[in-house]
Amino acid sequence: MHFVDMDGQTVNSKPLNAANPVDFKTIYNETMQMLFKISYRIVNDEDAAEDLAHDSLIKANEKQLTFPTINDAKFWLIRVVKNASLNYVKRKSRERKAYEKALYEETRIFNSGETELLKTETIKTAQDALNRLPPKLKEVIVLAEYSDLNYKEIGKIVGITEGNVKVRIFRARKLLEEMVGAENVFLPD
Repeated sequence: MHFVDMDGQTVNSKPLNAANPVDFKTIYNETMQMLFKISYRIVNDEDAAEDLAHDSLIKANEKQLTFPTINDAKFWLIRVVKNASLNYVKRKSRERKAYEKALYEETRIFNSGETELLKTETIKTAQDALNRLPPKLKEVIVLAEYSDLNYKEIGKIVGITEGNVKVRIFRARKLLEEMVGAENVFLPD
């Protein structure tokens, strides 16, 4: 049985058991795309993001978790995929540094045309700026931009008030603007 809440979202009136194939399919359909987006913005690798999103859903299934509502499932899964993605980035960074140290190789930018190079550099600049944000600011900006959650839901996930979410997002955007600088960004026609 389903009903629509005050935000216009369809909500189950019965708990969802991640071990139940029907409930798992509901959880998967409602969360997979959002989990992928969140993970991708953290790891910047489509294959890894897809694996991490799937792993978070598998974890809920293996633990046979029961969620009172689909929103509770979303909140739990977002936390799991966010933490797994952050751990993945840390591990990859350590691996890259060890590889570079072992082989004394510099990373190279492959030039396949001026426009492509500018696009690549712009994306890298934006990703680098995002990665340099303090963790508390990065967390809320990623959730706000890529999870389709409102500030109240983000606050519940992060454990802060809705007002504090707004303040952190404002600060994150301001810092990103300062770090990137509009004059250094290539915008194709």
